[in-house]
Amino acid sequence: MSHKNLAFHKMNLIICGVAVLIIIIGFLLMSGPATTFEGFEPDIFSVRRIKVAPVVCLAGFVLMIFGILYPAKERKEQV
Repeated sequence: MSHKNLAFHKMNLIICGVAVLIIIIGFLLMSGPATTFEGFEPDIFSVRRIKVAPVVCLAGFVLMIFGILYPAKERKEQV
């Protein structure tokens, strides 16, 4: 069976996929109501939007770097 030499292996793609999901969760945590001309929204300074969400996004970006640099274990081909 022919084995194509791809840049990423299955484990790299799984790690990168999980990282993308974590980054999306972080951006969703940052979202919420905005301040408008009609009124001030104090929720823009909540702990979730100022501290938790950026840390979650940062964790996702670090995991993405790890997923890209994760070493692939070479399969030994049996002849």
